[in-house]
Amino acid sequence: MITEFSDQAFSGRGLPYFDEKTRIIFPPVESSTPEGIVMAGGNLSPGMLLSAYRQGIFPWYSEGDPVLWWSPDPRCVLFPAEVHISGSMRKLIRKNRFRITLDTCFREVITACRETPRVGQDGTWITVDMLEAYVGLHEHGYAHSVEVWSGAGLAGGLYGVSLGCCFFAESMFTWTVNASKYALISLARIMEKMSFGLIDCQVFSPHLETMGARMIPRGEFLPRLKECLKNETKKGSWEHWPGGVHGDPAQ
Repeated sequence: MITEFSDQAFSGRGLPYFDEKTRIIFPPVESSTPEGIVMAGGNLSPGMLLSAYRQGIFPWYSEGDPVLWWSPDPRCVLFPAEVHISGSMRKLIRKNRFRITLDTCFREVITACRETPRVGQDGTWITVDMLEAYVGLHEHGYAHSVEVWSGAGLAGGLYGVSLGCCFFAESMFTWTVNASKYALISLARIMEKMSFGLIDCQVFSPHLETMGARMIPRGEFLPRLKECLKNETKKGSWEHWPGGVHGDPAQ
């Protein structure tokens, strides 16, 4: 089923549940506000989320507000082969302090991303509805987590959505110094091994820049995304991917 949304605001109430096979046509990203907002409203059902990502759009809003759909210009991306590993991180990697798994505790990772305090941020943009929506995408095989372990305890991690050979990184957390950096390095190395072309970091941050992410125009991002989407989506659990369990993809 294909459903087209106009550029007016839509209330989430009364909207149907769109399953993963539904294709939603969003307003053109060129019609976005200067900040990058394409549309307000809708809901977080699988059909809307997956359709948004395929069109270079993602949800980002605060609790109590309507869902806001964004496509910023320029766009922050990380090409897997360009991940930057500092000298101190290389030393840490050689010490084998951390262990990486994939998709073994998705709910715990997204909950940690929601609840872990961040410097300079008051509250979280990962609403309860958003948390449950991405857990649903994980259960459908589209959303994935990278877990960093120190001993038997979770030390950090990240989660995101995979379509074609593009990974849309949503959020990360750290409970141990450098654990989130280790997660991103591991993700980039795994993506490179699996011939992924792009990690979409969405919004710029100085931290991401130090890891090798850079800004590209939306006019460059969208064609790259279109090429990535020509590849088959690696749907399902990634727990037993090469390097995904009992391995050290960061090395």
